[in-house]
Parts: sequence; structure tokens; C-alpha cells
Amino acid sequence: MHVITVNSISVNRGGHQVFANLNWAIGQRDRTGLIGANGAGKSTLLKTMAGLITPDEGHIRLPNGIRAVYLPQEVTLESGHTLLEAACIRPPELQRIEAKLAAIESHIADPDVYGDMDNLDKALSRQARLLERWQAAGGPVFESTVQEILVSLGFTHRDFGLPVEALSGGQKKLVALTRLAAARPEVLLLDEPDNHLDLAAKAQLERFIAGYPGAVVLVSHDRYLLDEAVTKIAELGPNGIETYAGGYSFYVVEREVRRARHQMEVERQQKQIAHLEAQIEQFQRWGEMSNDPRHFRKVRSRRHRLERMTIIDPLRDRRLMDLHIEGGRGSTEAIRLDDLAMGFGDDLLFVGVDLLVRHNQRVGLIGPNGAGKSVLMKLITGEYTPLEGRVRVGPGNTIGYYAQEHQTLSAFAGLTPIEMIQHVQPMPQDRAVALLLKFAFTYEQVRQPIRTMSGGERSRLQLLNVMLGRPNLLLLDEPTNHLDIQSAEVLEEALADFTGAMLVISHDRYFLDRVVDRLVVLADGSLTHFAGNYTEWISGP
Repeated sequence: MHVITVNSISVNRGGHQVFANLNWAIGQRDRTGLIGANGAGKSTLLKTMAGLITPDEGHIRLPNGIRAVYLPQEVTLESGHTLLEAACIRPPELQRIEAKLAAIESHIADPDVYGDMDNLDKALSRQARLLERWQAAGGPVFESTVQEILVSLGFTHRDFGLPVEALSGGQKKLVALTRLAAARPEVLLLDEPDNHLDLAAKAQLERFIAGYPGAVVLVSHDRYLLDEAVTKIAELGPNGIETYAGGYSFYVVEREVRRARHQMEVERQQKQIAHLEAQIEQFQRWGEMSNDPRHFRKVRSRRHRLERMTIIDPLRDRRLMDLHIEGGRGSTEAIRLDDLAMGFGDDLLFVGVDLLVRHNQRVGLIGPNGAGKSVLMKLITGEYTPLEGRVRVGPGNTIGYYAQEHQTLSAFAGLTPIEMIQHVQPMPQDRAVALLLKFAFTYEQVRQPIRTMSGGERSRLQLLNVMLGRPNLLLLDEPTNHLDIQSAEVLEEALADFTGAMLVISHDRYFLDRVVDRLVVLADGSLTHFAGNYTEWISGP
């Protein structure tokens, strides 16, 4: 049974065609990862399926009684509430049902109603139907369901009393998800639900998605989550949606098989076209030489076959950034931290931290949100000074720093990308434009202020900035956060070719597995070391 059917929909936003003639269907127990390039229209599609956007053409069909709810990328919770109070606020549909139940109760209490059997029977029938809807929406057990979901997503009962203002962005998103899921909708439409979550919270989210009793469609760039939590991948591209049965790893293999098969079909058809065109030319020449009408009939027949042929277009690969970080020989000891302590005011983040990163080592720095990972990196760059201990960067090292929130671009916010590139490395304008085009920017974008750019565009620009610095020591703070999957893979390939030392903070487990050869875990105020990647670490001894 399909719980949502997308029928030939087209959506135009501000004069831009987001997608056209799109068809898709969601089964009642599907776990679907919706992927595609930044700007492909994934969020727009989810909003359209949730009824928040009306398509310009076509329609979305949901069978009677099917409810689809949407969790946006950015969540705002009402201030002045505790975590539990915010989670227990009824979603709009449940509030409407309860308001109608209250109204019908008042109506039944009216003497003109309960004194008239016909009116009373009608009112009681309406009340019974509303009570069925209320029960289906989880009304009688809403608050207990909320608490169960919060615990399943990693919150403890001690967390329930936290003020909303103290929650991280990731925690707020989980609270909003809890509020939606507690009403038991048949379809959850989740727009990057894993954003801003640490590793432990992502693992909890995976289990929640895998166990949800309805259908789930989620947009995510987290390939590990797309392997663990979904049963289908749907790729949204210029030609519509292509679906794959299985998780992300299966999609990667199957996509290449399909592309190879498609290319073979293109080549086969081109050979067929060339053969027909050669026959047409030959029969045309023979007909003119002999004036034999049989040759001209064969010419017409083959031309007709060409006209009826549906041409298979070759695959056009999306333009990706051309990232190459050259690196080079640096000091044998790239980074050394000795007995480091750091905190702000009365908040002590960590003490006794020791770390040595040698040339050509790739180290992943992981730990829960708020442990001080970004602070530790800023101690290495010199932005912060430790309370105790010593930070030493090898004298032969040049740092390339990628900031999580693109702070390295803040000084250039009012400039265009061209102006920023020329400031970082003086060069003619045409060379700056050529560099930016290689990083998948358009001619229009290179002349727009940086402050108007999306997160993915700023990420590519910051990586270009790092590349121009020719570093041999990379300090990367969540470098894949705003990148789509294909761009993250380009970054991974560039780091595999990089010569130098690297310390990277990431909650992207797939990225950690492909990039680092050892981990350091910052938690509970101290640093522990593990020789291996994320999968080896999480698997335990």
C-alpha cells in the first residue's frame, strides 16, 4: 500500500523551476533516504508532500486517514518552557481535535440538545467519531508517549527539566521530532534530522528511525545513517527521482552499474544510428545512379526508423569542486599538547590533556557536544590561550584551518568571492574567476557578496581558501557539515592525496572511516586515545 503518491508535480519558486513532472510513491513501511545535490529541491519536495507547498502542476495523493508531518531543517521552540513541556505541546492537528471535543461536550450539555433525542444522537455520533480520531492520534497517551520517545532518543529524566534556552540545536530538533512522532502520524518527513547531533545522539536517532511503525522519508548527507537506518535510497536529480533498494553502500555500487549500462545503451544506439545513416547515404547514391525506386523506398524506410527512435541522452556528470591540497614536508612533530587545561569562568572544560600528532598522521577528534573539541582546536591555532600547559606547533608547519561555522570567512562577508581570492592570494581577476568556476561556482555567484551564500557554497569557498594557503597541517572542524554527499567524497579523495598532518573534528562517521587512522576522544574533561577508525572504535575490544 502506498501512503503517499506523487503524481506529475511541478514546483516553481520565484521564477526558478525546482522540478517538473515528478513522480514517486512511498510505501507504508518504507525507510527512504532522499539524496541529491544541494539545491536539487529535496526540502521543497518534502514540504510539498506535507501539504505546506501547493504544486504548480500535478498533485500529491494521500489515502483517507493518512497523516504526513514535516520536520524542518531549522527548529525554533517556544521559550519559557522546560524540555518536557516543549515536547508535550500538542501538534496542530491534535489540538484541533481536542478543541472540537471540548466544543461537542459543551454542545451535549446544552438542555436543548440533551433534551432532544435526535439532536443528542447526532451529537454523540460526532463525539464518537472525534474520539476515534483522538485515539488514533495518540491523544490519551500523548504525554507518556512523549517521555518514551525522549528516552529512546537519548534524553534522561534529569534532562526533562532543562530550560529550552539551554538546549543545543540538535537537542531542539529531537524535541520537535518527539512532538511530531508522539501523535503517531503514518508518515514522517524529516529534513536533515541528524544535523548538529553528536555521535551518540546519531546512533539513538538511527534506532528510532529503524523502529518507527510508519513510513519515514529523510533527507540526510550522513552516509553512515543512510546505511544503518534506511531500506531505500531515492536520488533527486534533473531528470526526476531514481530509486534504489537498499542503503547507501548498495546505492553506490548499483548507481555505477546503472551508469555503465546506460552508457552501453548510448553507444549501442549511436552505432545503430551511424549504421542507418550509412545505409541511407548508400541507398540514396544507388537510387540516383540507377533511378531504381526500390532504393528510394529503402531510404524513406530508414529515415522513418530514425525519426521514430527515442534518443538516449548521454549522462552528464554534475560539476564538482576541483580540490587538491598539495601539502608538503613539515616538522616531524606537527602538534604537541602538554598537560593542557582550559575553561571559561567557572566552567572547566578539560585538564591534563596530552596529544602528539606527527607528520603524515591523520587524527580524528571526537566526543559529545560541549566537550570542548572546537576550543581545543582554537588553542592550537592560537585564537585561545590555555589556562595551564603548553601548545606547540612544529616550526616547519603551515596551518590550514577550516572553521565549523565558516568564521574564517567573516572578515570577507561583504566582499565577493573574487575579491576574497585576490585578497588571500593576489592574482588577475580572470584567474580568480577560473579558480572559482573549478569549485562549482557560477559566473553570477562569483560576483555576489559572500554573506548571501548558502552553507554549502561557503564550505566550498572556505576549502578553496585553505587550498590557496598550501598548508601541510590541516585543522578541520566539521568540514562535511554543509556539503552534499558528492562534495564530501571529493573532499575525502583530496585528503587521501594530502601530504602532511591532519587533525579533524567530525560527527560524520563514514568520513571518519575513510579519512583517519586513529581517534582521540574528548569526554568528561579528559582525552583518551584509540588506534583505529570509527567503526573499529564503536565495535569495541
